[in-house]
Amino acid sequence: MDNARIWEFEESLWVGEAEHYRDLIDPECLMVLPAHPFVFTGEEAIAAVQDTPRWDAVAFSHQSVARPQEGLIVINYKADAQRGDQAYTAYCTSTLRRLAHDEWRVVQHQQTVPLTQG
Repeated sequence: MDNARIWEFEESLWVGEAEHYRDLIDPECLMVLPAHPFVFTGEEAIAAVQDTPRWDAVAFSHQSVARPQEGLIVINYKADAQRGDQAYTAYCTSTLRRLAHDEWRVVQHQQTVPLTQG
């Protein structure tokens, strides 16, 4: 998968419908998200997305791509997402595993929300 397609894939997970998300998240995926219970399996994350409004838009910056072995892609990035008047920023990692030609699934994802000083 070329870099442009990687970022299209990742963006679709932020803004796509819940069924699209289900199709791209491996049931064995492990996630850490900034919402209770914080540590999720793939099935738990998929279930949580069913009841969560999707983001209207997301922009990525500070992007890196690593290919540590054939069929495995690791990315990190800063995400700035928007839903109506709500803004959200997180620093993220995702690991994608190729199942077959042109068939990829997320097997790991983490979002770290920066602490703000008040």
